[in-house]
Amino acid sequence: MSVKILRASVIAPMDRAPIVDGAIAFEDRIVDVGDARSMLSQHSDAKIFDVGESIILPGLVNAHAHLELSAFCQAPEPKSFADWLLNLVPRSTLSAADVQGMVERGIPAGVEQCLRFGVTSVGEISKQCMFSRPMLQSGPLRVVSYGEVQAMAQRRGLLDERFATATDLANESQWLRVGVSPHAPYTVEPEGYKRCLEFARREHRPIATHLAESPDEATFLEHGTGPFRELWDALNHWDDRVPKYMGGPIRFARDLGLLDYPTLLAHVNYCDDDELNILARGKASVVYCPRTHRYFGHPPHRWREMLARGINVAVGTDSCASSPDLNLVDDLRLLHEIAPVASVSTLWEMATIRAATAIGMADQVGSITPGKFADFTIFEAPSLKAILESHVTPREVWIRGDRI
Repeated sequence: MSVKILRASVIAPMDRAPIVDGAIAFEDRIVDVGDARSMLSQHSDAKIFDVGESIILPGLVNAHAHLELSAFCQAPEPKSFADWLLNLVPRSTLSAADVQGMVERGIPAGVEQCLRFGVTSVGEISKQCMFSRPMLQSGPLRVVSYGEVQAMAQRRGLLDERFATATDLANESQWLRVGVSPHAPYTVEPEGYKRCLEFARREHRPIATHLAESPDEATFLEHGTGPFRELWDALNHWDDRVPKYMGGPIRFARDLGLLDYPTLLAHVNYCDDDELNILARGKASVVYCPRTHRYFGHPPHRWREMLARGINVAVGTDSCASSPDLNLVDDLRLLHEIAPVASVSTLWEMATIRAATAIGMADQVGSITPGKFADFTIFEAPSLKAILESHVTPREVWIRGDRI
């Protein structure tokens, strides 16, 4: 395999300061990075790709997405989060063929959007993984497929079947890694969480869950009441054997052991000071989805306080059912709008090296570092800040040393 060189006016490695008039030497993985003169001198036989007045970043990492839902359009503002969930998919009228068709439309649409917007790696929540994983196993998108598990109340008997499907390794490949996702405290009982965490620990697998997404989670955990109970009643699947827990979803996660493992916690929209300290003492990452957060009208997210306490925070898009699209940079643009004094480099870290850490791939992607995969996103812009203050989209995307 011959060495190639990408040269640009700026390289943004993310693990060090930007390099002006820089170049990257690579094959399928990165060989070296530095100033253009030294790279060209050291690799005189390399094929050179000069992208001129552009900035090269590592391929972006969307730490939390639902690619299966990419054929959906963002619905009008819902009455509540639970109401949105109930109306997302009219399960009573969908056959297995309908669900498969939805996934077969959603996955290609989601992959196309990711690549168009510069995302090369995704933390994907795969509820219908028997359909989605065969479509993702051959790339070119790099995917951690968190097989989703839901098992509660009258549906707790489905735990074995759903766990087996979620953790099936048959479609694992160089492009797709299997993880597991006990969905949320209002859809999975402690036994389901424990089963998933045991699998993750034993097999050294990534695990993700939705946590503290709504203020109603605490009420549901403590009393079995509120909008999530109403959702279960609407589905006619409630029973009174669902365990109760006092203390809220973050302490629930701590007591199950999820925070002692590098678990991905999607959202964490509701968190008091004591809970911030609990998170800071653990190993979990938080993924904030800014445009979805705004869609549901949640109060300001505490992502800056989390970062200040040493909690790893990444960004994600969530799904097209709660966000206009999968343009991860637009989520960064919203953060830049919300917090214009926040460090621009920190914002980009949340879509690169921090996001790679959140999905357990920091040794492979997320920065332009020798040994990592040659995944790059290139913008025609003079700086990282300029990208956030414009509507520019990537001019080129490279994955594993090849231009897509």
